[in-house]
Amino acid sequence: MKQRLQKALAEAGIASRREADQWIVEGRVTVNGEVARPGTQVGPDDQVRVDGRAIRKPRNAKAEPVRVLLYKKRAGELVTASDPEGRRTVFRKLPKLDSGRWIAVGRLDINTSGLLLLTNHGELASRLMHPRYELARHYAVRVHGPVDEAMCERLRAGVELDDGPARFDSLHAVAAPPGETGSSNQWFEVTVHEGRNRLVRRLWASQDCEVARLIRVGYGPIALGRGIRSSSYREATADEIKALMRAVDLTPSAPAKRPARGGPRRGPAGR
Repeated sequence: MKQRLQKALAEAGIASRREADQWIVEGRVTVNGEVARPGTQVGPDDQVRVDGRAIRKPRNAKAEPVRVLLYKKRAGELVTASDPEGRRTVFRKLPKLDSGRWIAVGRLDINTSGLLLLTNHGELASRLMHPRYELARHYAVRVHGPVDEAMCERLRAGVELDDGPARFDSLHAVAAPPGETGSSNQWFEVTVHEGRNRLVRRLWASQDCEVARLIRVGYGPIALGRGIRSSSYREATADEIKALMRAVDLTPSAPAKRPARGGPRRGPAGR
């Protein structure tokens, strides 16, 4: 049975569907020696290559167990596989995979910290990012500038940005996190269900407020919680993986049995 090339690459753990779409447009993918086009379908006997490298999925091989990492990104790290300027990236100390690669579920900009999900399952990554599923993204945000209830109501109701209307699904003031006492700025918890670029920062900027600090504390059914050091990660539990898959209408499968924690251990534990 044939399937769309983008889906085949995602299921092989090579890329998310969004990344695969871009590779095809850029002419980086070939099928049986011919440059692939959007909409190309492939079957088990087709030879697929990305940048000249053959993508093989052995017949009758057992599917790779679904794995998900909860990574606690530090401000200053990049969500990219490599950086020409040599800056730190979140991929530098992730565990090795037997096949495929780690795929980041969305991105956090260089100045944003907190929860970043990574998975070896391309289809899961694609669905977690897809607007169709409207997964909530939860943030703690420190705002510089006066904020009143009228402003909050406007941000909940919706404002017009340069790429269309947007709003916070929820917005409420909270106490400063540990270690942040004494600041004259205000802390809020906000929720959005879109992954548009720098959306939280742009919503506050529409009210002439500057975001001084931004921390993602939850994505869909997954909460950052405590116990993960900055620039480190832990393996998602079986229940967490099932919750993620159910949230995007995928059939839960058995996760890999791996150590519960990993990554660098330097520095004090962050929020």
